[in-house]
This record gives sequence, C-alpha cells and structure tokens, in this order.
Amino acid sequence: MRLATLRTSTGTVAVRIDGPETATIIDGYTDLSALLAEPDWETLARDAAGAAVDLAGADYAPVLPRPGKIICVGLNYATHITEMGRELPQYPTLFAKFAEALTGPYDDVVVPGYAAAELDWEAELAVIVGARAYQVAEDDADAYIAGYSVINDYTMRDYQYRTLQWDQGKTFEKTSGFGPHLVTDYTLGTRIEARLEDEVMQSASTDDLVFGPAKLVEYISHIVTLQPGDVIITGTTGGVGHARKPARYIQSGETVEVTIDGIGSVKNTTIVK
Repeated sequence: MRLATLRTSTGTVAVRIDGPETATIIDGYTDLSALLAEPDWETLARDAAGAAVDLAGADYAPVLPRPGKIICVGLNYATHITEMGRELPQYPTLFAKFAEALTGPYDDVVVPGYAAAELDWEAELAVIVGARAYQVAEDDADAYIAGYSVINDYTMRDYQYRTLQWDQGKTFEKTSGFGPHLVTDYTLGTRIEARLEDEVMQSASTDDLVFGPAKLVEYISHIVTLQPGDVIITGTTGGVGHARKPARYIQSGETVEVTIDGIGSVKNTTIVK
C-alpha cells in the first residue's frame, strides 16, 4: 500500500494511492502524521472510501509533515564510510533533524546565500515508525515500522563541520525533500541513486546499510521511545560532493533527484537567495 499527504486549496489531506493517476482521500485525516496516530491506521487507510483525487498535477506535501522526532544516522553505508576514510562503526552515529527542515518531494529548495558555499546532496532511505516502540528487540522491530520513503538530505558542509556536532549543517529550513509516498511493503536491496542535473552522483543498493531498519529501531528504542509518525533517516551512500577530488557542490538553479527503486523519487530544484 502507498500513502501520501497532498496539498489542496483548503488544506492538506491524507490519501491512499490507488494507481499512477488516482488516489482516495482518507476522510477525517489532514495528513499522514494524523493518520499514524491511530492504532488501526493501516485498516483505516485500506478501507478508506473518500472522494477520488486526480493525481495529474497533484501538489505533494512532505509525506509526514509533522514528525515528533526525526533521527538521522550518519556514516551508515559501507561505501560512504570507505570514501570518508573511516572504519565501520560498532554503533550507529545519531543526530537530529527538525520538522521545519522538511519540504515537499517536488518543491524548490530555497537556500540562503550565507549557507550555500558547500551545498551537498545525500540520497537517503527514510523509515517511518507506525507503533509506539520502547526497548524493542531487533527480531520484533518490523512490526513497529509503518513503511518507507525517500528523502533528499541537503547538507550545508561548511556549517556541518564548524563544530564536532553535525546538526547545524543538516536542518536548514525547508531543505529536505521528503516523499512522495509512504510504502508499506518495501524490502531492502533495491537501487538508491542521487542525480545532479541528470548526472548520476550516487548509486548503490540499500542492503549496503551497516545498520538496517530493524537494528536501528532496536538501538534507538533502547534510548528513547519511538512514537507513531517518527522518522529514522538511515544515512547516505558513497558519491557525495564533499568527498570528491576536487569537491563538487550544488549550484543555484541545479536540480537534485533522489530515487529508490520500489519507493519513488523526490526532485528538488535549488534556489540560492
């Protein structure tokens, strides 16, 4: 099943995607954040019989507009760890992103000029929590995952490396394209790619993750309770601009597209102001 949050003239709505051209409104829920707060969210979505929506020209909001927590994982693809000259970690590297950093999967990303000197792309798989999880075992973790989505994790490298803490380079306002769908039945092992102006910059398989979704749910849930609608962003693969020789960064007017086979694509054009 595929779900999304769409913008309309009267606000946002949660929808079930029925095909390439049509969706059904899930009545009573303004977005997927609200829907996932319901214990029986999956049944509500599957049985929804609201108005039909024509997806031609649909305006997609961030698939989860209001996560209570966005927990990011750094250095989690073996290829990316290698290119950064590091050893495989024993534990996940965690940091935070705030909900204000999210934007729609096809929105322009407007970056202030003071933060655009070393603007980088990061293709990432997002894990969306579907049930309250505290001290969950890895073998049980799949039952707490609602589904998966795609995120285009723009990173301001100069801000990121001003200190030893990364958050400040990862959470600029409305710079992370997120969506377009929550997919409930995804399996690791498909292609993840980032393209800059149609040139492939990153290309790997999602099963290159050092810590997969179930392991991350186990680890994080032993630190803090994961709530329905929380998001875990699982890290990026090799091929980032900052690691290239010479380094390459996103310029104003350039478009970044992130695709995960089996889930979908986000595509954001960069506007520096």
